[in-house]
Amino acid sequence: MPPPPPREERPVDEFDYVVAGGGTAGSVVAARLSEDPSISVCLLEAGPSDIGDDNVLRLDRWMALLESGYDWDYPVEPQEKGNSFLRHARARVLGGCSSHNSCIAFWAPAEDLDEWASQGLAGWSAADCFPLFQRLESNNAPGDHHGRGGPVTIRTVPPKDPCGVALLAACEEAGIPTVPFNSGATVVRGANWFQINAREDGTRCSASVAYLHPVLDQRSNLEVRTGLQARRLVLNADRRCTGVDYLAPDLIHTHTVHARREVIVSCGAIDSPKLLMLSGIGPADHLRETGIDVAVDSPGVGENLQDHPEGVIMWNAEQPMVTSSTQWWEIGIFSPTEPDLDRPDLMFHYGSVPFDLNTYRRGYPTSENAFCLTPNVTRARSTGTVRLRTRDFRDKPRVDPRYFTHEHDIRVMTEGFRVARTIAARPALALWAGAELAPGPEVNTDNELLDYIRQTHNTVYHPSCTVRMGAPDDPAAPLDPQLRVKGITGLRVCDGSVMPHLVAVNPCITTMMIGEKCADMIKRRHP
Repeated sequence: MPPPPPREERPVDEFDYVVAGGGTAGSVVAARLSEDPSISVCLLEAGPSDIGDDNVLRLDRWMALLESGYDWDYPVEPQEKGNSFLRHARARVLGGCSSHNSCIAFWAPAEDLDEWASQGLAGWSAADCFPLFQRLESNNAPGDHHGRGGPVTIRTVPPKDPCGVALLAACEEAGIPTVPFNSGATVVRGANWFQINAREDGTRCSASVAYLHPVLDQRSNLEVRTGLQARRLVLNADRRCTGVDYLAPDLIHTHTVHARREVIVSCGAIDSPKLLMLSGIGPADHLRETGIDVAVDSPGVGENLQDHPEGVIMWNAEQPMVTSSTQWWEIGIFSPTEPDLDRPDLMFHYGSVPFDLNTYRRGYPTSENAFCLTPNVTRARSTGTVRLRTRDFRDKPRVDPRYFTHEHDIRVMTEGFRVARTIAARPALALWAGAELAPGPEVNTDNELLDYIRQTHNTVYHPSCTVRMGAPDDPAAPLDPQLRVKGITGLRVCDGSVMPHLVAVNPCITTMMIGEKCADMIKRRHP
């Protein structure tokens, strides 16, 4: 294959801002920056548009998106203590993972945000960030703290599933009260129907639906380009980021879009560190081993990978399960495994469907009329890495979560199975909970449960923290509190990768909040 033409011969476009990645945060940043008609914004998204695509927009179809053409479908590296068959779903479509997930909507716990602020991240406390949650939402829950006029429709799941109603009653009998979510107080012990970012007609209210769809035909200063994958960031001799190289639609040539002011990388917790490393920003030894010239030795890029690992316990249902749902995972349960916690360490999602994605291959029975609880470790202490596989941007990176390499995660997950069985054994579920299909009642000891967990666990698909922000003098943090890449000017990162610690709840709305925060900081810097 002949070499690409010299950069000066390639087509070059210029905008004030270029956003690489049209996902959960990138959609927010592009929409908010382009509110100023004097500012031009280009948004690059590798996947297709979601406009008019019911495969994406219909929330009740979300599980069909897993391992589909809308999914980057990243395998994990072989896991010493976890499930090596596990795959990380990362959305390949406008709206990112907010176009791909089950739209469970949580404000971040105040304690998580205050912990961020306590680590040198000025401006990221709950007092700073809660007004941004309020600004982004239009919420039907009670409370003066809620927003009523924001772009993101958030509503409480209606209690139409009789097995779910029985489950909440069983939780009450097991000492887990029914409490409201997103009330302004962190729920450490409690259960309820989720809040979801979806409209009454079943359309998901993703970041693209909420922020981009209403303005695409109205703003000449906003250009959204889909189907274009970023190859690398363009850095000049002064270590300033001046644009993004991307693969042209012919899949042969490289084009460049130039940023007069800043580039914002919003490719997600796997692809943002990948793009930085391809551009020479990352751990120097790893870059040299991969054949990439080092622009900035930033050892924290691709480190600190955090996630919510998830187990599954499934029962055959004694009565017919529902045949329609908002998104099939409508109830959340928090149950702490230690006293005096200020945030939950154990959470369950209730699924009104069988979930044999990782159990069937291991020989466990299944059923088409079943329900499950999926205990997950909300503050897991096992951390992993994202690394380049090769210098070729087309190759999938090496994703190594290192699940269950910390004993804390094993203890919490094992306790989760015991709590789940306690709930299922309550009288309120007697008419619903039939045979335990997986792992089965014969799996009882800690060692037996651990063996099952390691073979069959999944993820809640919440990878994060791989390009974390930190105090300006923190050498392990690739970003400063303004999300600027240390050692490079004109470059920020804005997505779930910037979190220093993963929040203890589903992080999608927090990622939208990060987009709001980033846009505010940029506007203040460039009035």
